[in-house]
Amino acid sequence: MSLSDLDLPRETRGLLLDLGVAEARFAGGTLKVRSPVDGSEIGRVAEDDAAGTAATIAAAHEAFLAWRLVPAPQRGELVRLFGEELRAGKAALGRLVSLEVGKIVSEGLGEVQEMIDICDFAVGLSRQLYGLTIATERAEHRMMETWHPLGVVGIISAFNFPVAVWSWNAALALVCGNAVVWKPSEKTPLTALATTALFEKALARFAAGGGTAPAGLAGLILGGRDLGEVLVDHPKVPLVSATGSTTMGRAVGPRLAGRFARAILELGGNNAAIVAPSADLDLTLRGVAFSAMGTAGQRCTSLRRLFVHDSVYDALVPRLQKAYGSVTIGSPLEAGTLIGPLIDGAAFERMQRALDAARSQGGTVTGGERALEADAPDAFYVRPALVEMPAQCGPVEEETFAPILYVMRYSDFDEALALHNAVPQGLSSSIFTNDIREAEAFLSDRGSDCGIANVNIGPSGAEIGGAFGGEKETGGGRESGSDAWKAYMRRATNTINYGRSLPLAQGVKFDVA
Repeated sequence: MSLSDLDLPRETRGLLLDLGVAEARFAGGTLKVRSPVDGSEIGRVAEDDAAGTAATIAAAHEAFLAWRLVPAPQRGELVRLFGEELRAGKAALGRLVSLEVGKIVSEGLGEVQEMIDICDFAVGLSRQLYGLTIATERAEHRMMETWHPLGVVGIISAFNFPVAVWSWNAALALVCGNAVVWKPSEKTPLTALATTALFEKALARFAAGGGTAPAGLAGLILGGRDLGEVLVDHPKVPLVSATGSTTMGRAVGPRLAGRFARAILELGGNNAAIVAPSADLDLTLRGVAFSAMGTAGQRCTSLRRLFVHDSVYDALVPRLQKAYGSVTIGSPLEAGTLIGPLIDGAAFERMQRALDAARSQGGTVTGGERALEADAPDAFYVRPALVEMPAQCGPVEEETFAPILYVMRYSDFDEALALHNAVPQGLSSSIFTNDIREAEAFLSDRGSDCGIANVNIGPSGAEIGGAFGGEKETGGGRESGSDAWKAYMRRATNTINYGRSLPLAQGVKFDVA
């Protein structure tokens, strides 16, 4: 089926109804939703206002006061049921992700699988919220740490992973005893409505099975930046997890710090890979191709810089150019498509500005042109761009959320490592090498300065078992992984005296008559 033959409004309506979203939620509102697949309008969502947002937060706070008293394994049961609803709705929700974001079918389904995986992870975690018993210097005393829920967790998510990022935060926050309020991107409200509907199904099953879950436990607010500001500034929201650009983080971080609230910031990434002389070039080609071109370059972890050793440059780069020229671009709903559209025209314009800047710095650009304009004039498909650069300068040092890969030569490993770390962002990184010294050096204290460092796989993509996040202008936040749950809780240190004397710490004497 060609792009011109699609009827996305009809299909979107059917998916939303199947997932349990009332038609009034996605029809007749003021917020227009357009599919990047063909540019058609697929919904009109009613927007919240500041007063409604404050009311949603207040309801979530009341829900928290009750939910924190529910034993953690019972809270885990709710998340388990939600995971079951996601399994049942995976095909429909994954398809909706493809319609609203433009991801190819396997990536839309993969995003829902991430949600299922984090639910499984959180269910196990609900019986493992461990504290420590601590050695004390005082006889007949016991010292320990305990962990308690924080309150309302605000979640601000970006368009590129419209539902998975919410689930990473919400699943952990809920088993820890918190309530959540979600402000999704205004570009992707439909998948948020569908996810909320699935969660409400889980809530109903939880209640039918004898569980107690208060109203307002998982709030949703739809609209623009002003609603995000209400969430960030609200005194009943002790933690905000915000995913987006570094510019967004610069606005959110200081406002949270100003009221001593916590932040989990997942911001920009200008991710790089080093291709060493010993690299397996067949493996490297596949790793680079997905990392740089997957999701049309619209992943936080997309590969954007590639440092290739002189000895393998002429063997690898022509193969990359061939792959870039032959990769299948088209409707993400069609089998065999690898590259779907950019999210909108603004993303296309930013890509073209970056390519123009690269040319002005001496770069040689292969690809980057608009594609399928005749078939879908209101959508923005592009051929991924491979840009050979004489040096790391200009646009190479910035993140452009589009499929642009800057390629540079290097001759010395330490030189490549220094260039790798020389940008302000620090999310994900990788090295392709069969030299154990290079691999270990890359992972060592003097190696990659990113939150994610890989060997012989690309920087793009993550599993929920490992902590996700980065350093420097990426914000320092972490989601998922072994101890990410601690970010959603507060720690208390407790000392119990079970004796009859009262020795003071550090040998202090304070005797009174």
